[in-house]
Amino acid sequence: MKAWHLTDTTGPDALELVEIGEVQPGPGQIRVKLKMSGLNHLDLWVSRGLPKPHNLPHILGADGAGRVDAIGDGVSGFEIGDEIIIDPTISCGTCPHCGRDDIVYCADYKILGEHLNGTLTESVVIPTINAVRKPNAMDWDVAGTFGLVTVTALRMLERVNVQQGERVLVVGIGGGVSTAAMSLALAFGAEVYVTSRSKDKIDWAVERGATGGFLSDGEFGKEMAALGGADVIIENVGPATLGQSMKAAVRGARIAICGGTSGAKFELSLPYLFFKQLEIVGSSMGTHAQFARATHYTGSGQATTYVDRTFDFAELPQAMVYLESGEQIGKIAISR
Repeated sequence: MKAWHLTDTTGPDALELVEIGEVQPGPGQIRVKLKMSGLNHLDLWVSRGLPKPHNLPHILGADGAGRVDAIGDGVSGFEIGDEIIIDPTISCGTCPHCGRDDIVYCADYKILGEHLNGTLTESVVIPTINAVRKPNAMDWDVAGTFGLVTVTALRMLERVNVQQGERVLVVGIGGGVSTAAMSLALAFGAEVYVTSRSKDKIDWAVERGATGGFLSDGEFGKEMAALGGADVIIENVGPATLGQSMKAAVRGARIAICGGTSGAKFELSLPYLFFKQLEIVGSSMGTHAQFARATHYTGSGQATTYVDRTFDFAELPQAMVYLESGEQIGKIAISR
């Protein structure tokens, strides 16, 4: 079968399309012949060694959907041809955290495409707990792309307990997590504002339900505060915007952070933090139950996954360049 091998950590230029042997599922596993995969910024970061793959060559890709084409020993409840969405979070399955489905705290927690070979291939073997049935009404391009960003956004919103009628500020609209967070927050009955460096992306968000938006390279904190401030802020940009996000926050606001695309360090004014009684919550990925809820929200149409563009499997390098350009709004799909 064909797979895209990352042969070095110099970026997308180190991707090479190769023929590899087909992997057979072991006990408790199934093999999924992929129909669609999705790109994430995680793929760009890993391609540059941030973090460095455990082994090279490495197969990128966290998201994917397809049909079961092989079943391992001891597996029940799955048949050849079943339509499957891949939950990309892998854990040991035996520790107390896994027993409670708090898998993000498992010491052996891994993500497909980052710690393990991922979905930018023709088939992938997964434990049955990572196989989620595709809703009949869900299009394949959505099924293969929504997973990582939607479960990440859902966990952020659930961790800060967003409520109907609250004001939610989503920073950096256009990326996968941000667009998923906007859609989910709207589904939960929140009033959503967005930021972006692009006025076109702000206009796009307003057309799809956001109340308003601000240019993120300006004083959006003051602008949001002038409208009454935000109860909840969804952040994945980091140092470039976090100061403004804190200014946008009302007293007692909750700020959920899942990434730092503009850098890893931020100088925090502690008096600003404690006088405003702010809560800053770190969040990453989600549990199996949260992935199931993310699938339900997406499959039922309560939340929308926006697929910006679909590339053919052979066009992966071009798709990676497009992702890195930042021009997309939502997800980029890779079809077979």
